Amino acid sequence: MSILITVIAIVAGLLLFDRLLPATSARLALQLERRRAGLTLAEVTLPGCSMPYLHGGPADAPVLVLVHGFGGDKDNFTRIAGFLTPHYRVICPDLPGFGDANRDPAASYGMGDQVERLRVFLDQLGLERVHLGGNSMGGFISAQFSAAYPARVASLWLLDAAGTAAAQDTLLLKRYLESGDMPLLLRRQQDFAVLVRSTTHRPPYIPWSLRTILAQRAIRDYPLHSRIMQQLTTSPLLETQYQALATPCLIVWGKQDQILNPAGAYSFQALFPHNQLQLMEGIGHLPMIEAPKRSAADYLAFRKTLA
Repeated sequence: MSILITVIAIVAGLLLFDRLLPATSARLALQLERRRAGLTLAEVTLPGCSMPYLHGGPADAPVLVLVHGFGGDKDNFTRIAGFLTPHYRVICPDLPGFGDANRDPAASYGMGDQVERLRVFLDQLGLERVHLGGNSMGGFISAQFSAAYPARVASLWLLDAAGTAAAQDTLLLKRYLESGDMPLLLRRQQDFAVLVRSTTHRPPYIPWSLRTILAQRAIRDYPLHSRIMQQLTTSPLLETQYQALATPCLIVWGKQDQILNPAGAYSFQALFPHNQLQLMEGIGHLPMIEAPKRSAADYLAFRKTLA
């Protein structure tokens, strides 16, 4: 009985700490997640902006760069990174305008602009050729980077990627184009619950403190992110610019994705004929968060076929 009382007291104390000091609690939770995944924090300074990034894994291993989606940040890949750092040198940057990167209201954030920032980021790290992956908007950027700089991309990993007409044919995006309303754009604290329901099929546990801090950041970013969303949805689609791209590609899509249409997977198959496709039952828009172990296993299997 005394052990049970002690456990209850510890849990109650942690919950109270989480509520009373959300910024500190969220920072500690992220630090713990990163440590478990074998990731450490660093930063690269680019002309006009900075890009913090997480990195881990053997220094001499093949490099895997993972690019987050709209409204996300480098920690979108922290949970899955723990299954990848034993095999690869994993690098997860914050794109300018997101996460802990700087925000320049006067800058342009179209997909081509972000592709060029990613190129300079890789140049600064001295990375000539990498394996590249991305989720949602990050998938759009990664695919366009591969098309623009094919010699620099050994393989692609696209997780519910934006960038094709089929992918962007959803009720949520149609409503956004008609009204400007979008779950990824937060005006109020309570909108965070809508964001989680829209992007995941079975919402993962997120501490109250982290939910609070992420919601507050998104609310502050609403003006800038509204403009970035407009640039994202009006950027030229990939199929209007490229065809039959040679980069080997693993295409992953959650069958219950509400943000981007799973039919987009087939449009990416047409763009990247050398591909493998994984449609994930019971998964929404964020496979790397909703099913990190399974998603990592599929990626490791894909990489073995390349070898």
